[in-house]
Amino acid sequence: MCEFWRILQKRWCKVEEYGASNHRGEDMMTFSGQSQPKLDEKGRLILPAKWREALGDGIYLTKGQDRCVSLYTATEFSKISERLEAARQTTKAARFFVRNFMASAESEAPDRQGRITIPGHLREYAGLGRELILAGVNNRIEIWDLATWNAFMAEQDSEFADLDEEVIPGIF
Repeated sequence: MCEFWRILQKRWCKVEEYGASNHRGEDMMTFSGQSQPKLDEKGRLILPAKWREALGDGIYLTKGQDRCVSLYTATEFSKISERLEAARQTTKAARFFVRNFMASAESEAPDRQGRITIPGHLREYAGLGRELILAGVNNRIEIWDLATWNAFMAEQDSEFADLDEEVIPGIF
């Protein structure tokens, strides 16, 4: 076995069928895949079974980029909060980002049926209707209105297919 694969096997767990895998330590989860739950009249959605165990200790919901709602594990949100606390507060853009990200954040805990409530201000921010898509995106799950996601991805898929330069060094 070549050195690269030996190191890779040692450092990374394979992505399990559950859609959430743990690599580089007990408290870092990676989410992948998609699910299409429906939002009920009370603003709740049922989390996919493949992610429930990873989210069982509580979650944080906050504004995400591109008008989605970002869902983080409590552990991941704590790490982000610490990094935001260390951000230079003398920079207007940093103050704005920290204020917007943290002020919109809400703590939630899934109930016994695996349901969470998305607060009204986050549903409004993301324009969430009844049809949703949950997308696993590394350290978070993004919650999108299905029609918004489909329009966004139609544009992004074309750009992705046409990439001809390295976007993330060492990856692609």
